[in-house]
Amino acid sequence: MKKIIYIALGCLGVGLGALGAALPLLPAFPFLMMAAFCFGKSSDRLNRWFTGTKLYKNNLESFVQGKGMTLKTKRRIMLVVTATMAVGFWMMHRVPVGRVILALVWGFHILYFIFGIKTIPEKAEQPPPDADAE
Repeated sequence: MKKIIYIALGCLGVGLGALGAALPLLPAFPFLMMAAFCFGKSSDRLNRWFTGTKLYKNNLESFVQGKGMTLKTKRRIMLVVTATMAVGFWMMHRVPVGRVILALVWGFHILYFIFGIKTIPEKAEQPPPDADAE
């Protein structure tokens, strides 16, 4: 039963992560991390499939390997989190303590992404094999 729950949560994570990669306000990273964790706990076959997908390789692989994230990925995550927290901050106009807590969480999040996660260079595009032929 536990394995089925992990598989279901992993599939949900892949679906939401794919949406997050396409939609600007939905973060892909946490959902893909959830999928990686759940597939790793439930099925070697699903884990191998997921880690072979372009979605995983573009958004998660370098972070999971401990190398860090590209500046583009870090910016995208920070922008989405900032936009989401700004909405929450605006909605808490009558809860000053909530605003302070949200501002602190946002600040620590930004500091963590700037100083806690290594920034790696973007992968250089490989020229097509026929480009040297001409």
